[in-house]
Amino acid sequence: MIIKGRVIRVLDKNIDTDIIYPGRYLNITDKLLTAEHVFELAYPEIKKNMRPGDIIVAGRNFGCGSSREQAAAAIKYAGFGAVIAESFARIFFRNSINLGLPLIISEQAHIKVKEGDELEIRPIEGRIRNLTASEDIPASPLDEKAAELLKEGGLIARLKKKYG
Repeated sequence: MIIKGRVIRVLDKNIDTDIIYPGRYLNITDKLLTAEHVFELAYPEIKKNMRPGDIIVAGRNFGCGSSREQAAAAIKYAGFGAVIAESFARIFFRNSINLGLPLIISEQAHIKVKEGDELEIRPIEGRIRNLTASEDIPASPLDEKAAELLKEGGLIARLKKKYG
């Protein structure tokens, strides 16, 4: 599994689910429609300038706050290729993997990359290559079971495949 994309934005630490997906839209239940409101209030330029496959990079504790699945869904269905952060809130991490959104843990990425950098990520190996800077950035290898879910498109896709 290889993910390639452009860094759309490098965010700070403690990006909570209200920043990712504002609470005023919690009544939207269609996951595809959640994408319309990703980062709408805090960082509207992200959605405006985003191209499919773009990558978000952040400091520690990305996805903290409430356990709303809509935050992960908004990122996934907006077309982001991955999120790289120093650490993730546990429930956000699980929701994202279940939806098929790749999350990469890297203590140094938010320091070493800049907006516009092109990255190549090998989640299973725990490798990030900054193609723009010709630099390798250490990352944690993705758990084998999480990698399987991502390859299959998430938990629902896996269950549909398994049980028809």
